[in-house]
Amino acid sequence: MSKTLIKAVHKTFKKQIGGQPFLVFSPGRINLIGEHTDYNDGFVFPAAINKGIALAIGKSESDKSKVYALDKNELYEFGLDSITPLKDGGWRNYILGVISEIQKLGLDVGNFNGVFSGNIPAGSGMSSSAALENSFVFAFNELFELGLSKSEMILISKKAEHNYAGVKCGIMDQYASMFGIKKSALLLDCRTLESQLFKIDFKDYKLMLINTNVKHDLSESAYNDRRSVCEDVSKKLNVKALRDASKNSLDGLRDEITEEDYQKALYVIEENERVQLFSEAILKDDINSLGKLLYQSHEGLSTKYKVSCAELDFLVDSAKENSTVLGARMMGGGFGGCTINLVLKSDFKRFKNDISAKFEKEFGKACSVYKVKLSNGTHIVK
Repeated sequence: MSKTLIKAVHKTFKKQIGGQPFLVFSPGRINLIGEHTDYNDGFVFPAAINKGIALAIGKSESDKSKVYALDKNELYEFGLDSITPLKDGGWRNYILGVISEIQKLGLDVGNFNGVFSGNIPAGSGMSSSAALENSFVFAFNELFELGLSKSEMILISKKAEHNYAGVKCGIMDQYASMFGIKKSALLLDCRTLESQLFKIDFKDYKLMLINTNVKHDLSESAYNDRRSVCEDVSKKLNVKALRDASKNSLDGLRDEITEEDYQKALYVIEENERVQLFSEAILKDDINSLGKLLYQSHEGLSTKYKVSCAELDFLVDSAKENSTVLGARMMGGGFGGCTINLVLKSDFKRFKNDISAKFEKEFGKACSVYKVKLSNGTHIVK
């Protein structure tokens, strides 16, 4: 949790609105392994991180609600009746979506004033949208005594993303942001929403995220296209989702689908297996296997699922050339964003400088490097 963010929203709320606000911190997330498996009812391995959204919020006596996005210096004032998605609404739609989904349950959100700020880099694949949704649904639940469980809250956040942001995401981002535990990751079954907590000791290594600082335009349409392919192949296999498919059953379908669709479905089946192997490697304290599985995951994402890009592939290929990096892969939806790397602690600074210089030379622009810690999920800040 960032104390700087909390202080900033608290101070701004008191200055602009007045009174003592209710404070919430909602983290972003990383996903160690299991990419694009969540909407296939599969397995993922996410963790909440120490970057996120801080929200200061309070009830309002006015007949309008106000939200101030501190980082963008944008104020949005609106009524709670007849809420609909805004064209090009950006951050506003995530909040409106949460309110709308709560209202659909027959629950009342009263008028409120809120100020929020975040330190999750835009387009980094660390789920700033899930953190924003969760911060508001969590705050509304406390402020207006809605009686929602955390599991109900994340479903509201997910539906807000579907219906108001137009992204047919799975449940992983909201789940990890809400349920994260310090120094741990969650093996999440996206069908049952049951998770197993794994305390992780990376020993002499630590996590490095390298942001390409690019987001290629096709990302959203390509995401929805991949999802559609997975659903079509599942129907042809007569299974609920690709989580239920095996390589053998997929091979039986090979003549009926395109090679591209075969490879995409194969990636999902193999990635689900890798998630299970990853959890077994943690239990065995086999850190070398963790690194190998990260590289295998990237290979599948790049060559089979085809959601990587030149910048991501360059970063992973460069990591492979460095003996002090145990493993690396692209993380998130793809076509930009971050790679996640397991780097030897003693070599962290040297590798950071080396990769930054190489990237700038290759692409003529800078990448950004972050270190992150595995942290607690959405919570009240006293």
